[in-house]
Amino acid sequence: MSAPRTAGAPYRLRGLGPLPLLLVGSQCAFNIGFFAVLPYLAAHLGGALGLAGWLVGLVLGLRTFSQQGLFVVGGTLTDRYGARPVVLTGCALRVAGFGWLGFAQDTWSVVAAVLLTGFAAALFSPAVETEIVRQAVRHERDTGVSRTRVLALFSVAGQAGTLIGPPLGALLLLGGFRVSCLVGAGVFVLVWAAHLRLMPRRPPGAAVRKEGTGPGEGLRLLLGHRRFLTLSLAYSGYLLAYNQLYLALPAEVERATGSQTALGWLLAWASVLYVAAQFPLLERASARLSRRATLVWGLALVAAGFTLAAALMPLGALGGLLPSLVFVTLLTLGQVLIVPTVRAWTPDLVPDRHLGLFTGTLSSLSGLVVLAGSVPAGAVLDAGGPLPWLLLALVPLAAAALVPRDRT
Repeated sequence: MSAPRTAGAPYRLRGLGPLPLLLVGSQCAFNIGFFAVLPYLAAHLGGALGLAGWLVGLVLGLRTFSQQGLFVVGGTLTDRYGARPVVLTGCALRVAGFGWLGFAQDTWSVVAAVLLTGFAAALFSPAVETEIVRQAVRHERDTGVSRTRVLALFSVAGQAGTLIGPPLGALLLLGGFRVSCLVGAGVFVLVWAAHLRLMPRRPPGAAVRKEGTGPGEGLRLLLGHRRFLTLSLAYSGYLLAYNQLYLALPAEVERATGSQTALGWLLAWASVLYVAAQFPLLERASARLSRRATLVWGLALVAAGFTLAAALMPLGALGGLLPSLVFVTLLTLGQVLIVPTVRAWTPDLVPDRHLGLFTGTLSSLSGLVVLAGSVPAGAVLDAGGPLPWLLLALVPLAAAALVPRDRT
């Protein structure tokens, strides 16, 4: 059964309390600071520091693992201590990590700084995501406004930060990579100060931790929770498909145009489209479809993106960019349906006292699937032509088959 619906215009900021607004704003600021620095890290490592290509790849892989792979740690700590101390610690570590990265000159200093920045996000992000889900459920209960709308607003804020961060970083690079790092650290100082001042020690609606409900009990519940695990695997399939924005898409743009120039514009288009389409598309889906159907339609759009791109490749229209444009558009529209719906569904599947653990596990499991799946995906793409894209379309279709049924 789907979540409560409300008619009318898409949800806006009016009516949200100060804590949800703080969480939405911090998600935007977090992504601004992150994407002002990280897209330019590889060029800095290979250029200014002269690291070998394999070492650059290792550093970037370690950063991903220390972030996505350790979300479960941040989620578990959030369950035990509450969101506020975990968020504040994550912000402080990100400030230290970016500051260190700006001055690091040798390999081990770079590795340590990158691991620190990744672990900072592994604390901050699951804490914020757990609390925004909890506050969205509370807001739905108090006002009748669907929690999916609040979570869609949270997603839009993140995408807005993703759109603003890279051009800001490009501008800051005029002063050097160190300037970008220090400004990024400054953004996280502001986020830390805002949470220190505005986030209550026990947010309204937070679970009261009971004795005997520690990580061991949560882990046993998690491993035996078939519906959540199948939903997590379905979401993992979506993320593996989404990761092709950074694996398959650059290869196709290079093949079609002979350079990577258009890639930035395509990624910017994805962010703009996400922000523009989130409310109207999700509003229409929420009024007509269950959560399961919404996810299946979202995954079908992603699969259609791969399939149509493959079909259009032989045409060479629009200077060869039409397949890439169609792929990015349909992938983004699928993302609009999938991400807030999964976040809205999770609290109905799990006990509130372990919401952080399950939220972190959702991201960590997805990160492991993406890590494992990227190697065969890259090998398939080496073959070139439309066939690899048709094979990749099977990933979201398999994920759609895993989506559990709605149940009260």
